[in-house]
Amino acid sequence: MPDPTYARHHGHAEAVEITFDPAVTSYRKILEYFFQIHDPTTYEQQGSDVGPSYRSAIFYTSQAQMDVALKTIAEIEASGRWPGPVVSEINPEEPFWEAEAEHQLYLARNPQGYSCHFERANWRLDRSDR
Repeated sequence: MPDPTYARHHGHAEAVEITFDPAVTSYRKILEYFFQIHDPTTYEQQGSDVGPSYRSAIFYTSQAQMDVALKTIAEIEASGRWPGPVVSEINPEEPFWEAEAEHQLYLARNPQGYSCHFERANWRLDRSDR
């Protein structure tokens, strides 16, 4: 469905599009942070938000990125630091649509809103885990 809205979004996930310079940071570091700031072990849920649009998903642009994602997940699961198995989807990139204006900078405009995205100090891979 092109141009989804919050009310009309069948099959779409809430996501962040990231553009990065691999000379500055690696895809692996982005993935490690992704797995630290949300719960990748809950199926179609983040905090009290439930449903397919709240699923944990990684969208890759190359076979190399897919391989890094699979390896990172394997290391996370082997570490035993997360509360269960990782259920994040790993999919090829798809068209990205920006959220409607009222959903941009949501917490800045709604400071009483909640966020389930925060750094979890114990959900990190040590250098020895890599």
